[in-house]
Amino acid sequence: MQNFPLVSVICLSYNHSPFVEEALDSVMNQTYANIELIIADDCSTDNSKKVIDNWLKKHPNILFIPNVINLGNTKTFNNAVKHAEGDYFIDLAADDILLPNCIENQIKKFQNSKYKNLGIVYGNLIEIDENGNSIRNYYTEEDHPESGDIYKMVIGRTTKICSVSSMIKKSVFEKLNYYDENLAYEDLDLWVRAARVFDFEYIDEVLACKRETQNSLSAHFLYKNNSKTKQLNLSTLKILNNAYRLNKSKKEHQLLLGRIRFEMYKFLKARNFTLLFKLILFGIKVKFKSL
Repeated sequence: MQNFPLVSVICLSYNHSPFVEEALDSVMNQTYANIELIIADDCSTDNSKKVIDNWLKKHPNILFIPNVINLGNTKTFNNAVKHAEGDYFIDLAADDILLPNCIENQIKKFQNSKYKNLGIVYGNLIEIDENGNSIRNYYTEEDHPESGDIYKMVIGRTTKICSVSSMIKKSVFEKLNYYDENLAYEDLDLWVRAARVFDFEYIDEVLACKRETQNSLSAHFLYKNNSKTKQLNLSTLKILNNAYRLNKSKKEHQLLLGRIRFEMYKFLKARNFTLLFKLILFGIKVKFKSL
């Protein structure tokens, strides 16, 4: 099926019991037929596993990997993707939703792209609340998502990328040696490393819905005196250091310095003063390189 390559959707669940069934149904309802769904639960403390088990009664041939201990997003995903047989994959959180034509549009973009070194396609999405009500579009008219070599865009945070509306070649992921399991979150690090080597292409269409709740990972970046927030901010510091090592020009260091200043606000908001001090020292180092 050369014109319809297999796409693996890796759905990660952790305490997503109110939403996981809708996420799984969104994969099954795709207009693109050649899909492999793999479900992983990271030892949820709610009844997510029970919801998934009940859903699987209608879909008994789908692989389900329930962790017996909590491993975190990066390790859980890396374990799951090693079972994937698709040429492409999507990292789907179990509280998010793929729109019906998401995968079809992503595959078409890969097959009709002008970029010979294309590794990742990404599109727009709608942010929704716990009840599924629309909040906003991820990209607005003020944003300018780029295609091709987008390394400067990624490190400078002129425009952010969301994993739920992205599709990645599995061969690219393997060449990058998977997600860094030492990090508390995975996407920014992957975008930085991938953009240094591969082209990206933007799809100017809404492909998915990303749910924003009080327990969402993105919400934890600003929580005060929170252990999970500290882990997230520590991961950010590691990712920025990695970008520093990948940079090749003064302009790239200038853009990285802009992102550092943005992250300083989040570290301060979270009252992570020790990490803030380290970030300031790192910013001074980058400043000298940018001159």
